[in-house]
Amino acid sequence: MAKGKVTFNQDICKGCGLCVSVCPTNILAMDEKAINRKGYHPATVVEPENCIGCANCAMMCPDLVITVERM
Repeated sequence: MAKGKVTFNQDICKGCGLCVSVCPTNILAMDEKAINRKGYHPATVVEPENCIGCANCAMMCPDLVITVERM
């Protein structure tokens, strides 16, 4: 199975959670411990080793916060 690497620009994430809802491997979550410069809890990767590189999260993100690299 393909592997991927997901990165977020957490400073501009508005915490909508759309990326979390479309991840088929459930590796994303809202970071309840962090608050970004806009005052939101940003999305984060909790299990990066399980990313399959599908890019569903990046396609769903309305603010282009997410970058997915396939390895």
